[in-house]
Amino acid sequence: MNIKDLHRADKPVSTVPLFNNLEGNVIALQIMKGEQLKEHTTPVPALLLCISGNIFFEDELGLKENLTPGDYINIAVGVKHKVSGIESSQLVLVN
Repeated sequence: MNIKDLHRADKPVSTVPLFNNLEGNVIALQIMKGEQLKEHTTPVPALLLCISGNIFFEDELGLKENLTPGDYINIAVGVKHKVSGIESSQLVLVN
């Protein structure tokens, strides 16, 4: 199994649940080059892990991070943030 195979190649931004239970969720996320996961907030603490590609994370508090494979970022509750694909990227979101 490969995380990339979970997503359609023609979909600019795609999410697929990998694992769900009472304590939280794990989501496979694909963001294609030049595309963006629009600004939003999370109701629970989250961790975003870059598996492949290159993305740019930005939040309303001024945090700006470039993530490449192996990099991760903790996302705070209620803070507006967005994610942009510098390259076509595969990510895992744990919340």
